[in-house]
Amino acid sequence: MPIRERQPADHPRLLELWERSVRATHDFLSDADIAELRPQVRDIYLDAVEIWIYEDAAGLAGFIGLSGAQVEMLFLEPERRGQGIGTRLLDHARGLRGALTVDVNEHNPQAHGFYRRYGFVDTGRSPLDGQGRPFPLIHMALPRDAAD
Repeated sequence: MPIRERQPADHPRLLELWERSVRATHDFLSDADIAELRPQVRDIYLDAVEIWIYEDAAGLAGFIGLSGAQVEMLFLEPERRGQGIGTRLLDHARGLRGALTVDVNEHNPQAHGFYRRYGFVDTGRSPLDGQGRPFPLIHMALPRDAAD
């Protein structure tokens, strides 16, 4: 299986993948928002979570970041979307943790739809994101036996 744990040398490539993925999927974020987030992702967020990487013969394709059973991040190379990589990463996380939770930006309907198709259900909503910015979040949970 091409899923492995993050190694320290992966850090710069993960940050670059994060930015490419965000620019392709988070059109509600401005360039200034991304510029503000980049050092936080680099210096705090990537180190704060357990990261599993999907890398195959074509290269680094995506990664998932977990904090316990919470999916904190799931990012894919834009050109690799729709190839089942996100599903494989979630399958791996579910194998590790069982029931999962995730917060999805309300302004990212593609991600919301992806998680719903996987079996997550909406459990709540917050008007602000985790940094207190006006980017509402949809809270979702995957029951332990969903997707089985």
